[in-house]
Amino acid sequence: MKQITIRIDGMSCQHCVMRVKRALEGLAGISDLSVEVGSAQVTFDESKIQQSDVENAVIKAGYKIKS
Repeated sequence: MKQITIRIDGMSCQHCVMRVKRALEGLAGISDLSVEVGSAQVTFDESKIQQSDVENAVIKAGYKIKS
C-alpha cells in the first residue's frame, strides 16, 4: 500500500470535496481516503492503480493538481 497527499487547486467548498471524493471512490484499489478543501490523502494498492490514475481522476473531476 502507498499513501500520498495530493494538493488540489480550484476547490472552494464542500461540494468540491464531495466531487473529488466520489471521483476517487470510483477507482479500484483505493483502500482509504480523506478529502478536504485543497487536498486529498489517499492510500492505494500499487498493484492495482498508480499515482497517475489517482491524479487523473482528480483532473477529470474538474480540478488541477498543484506541484
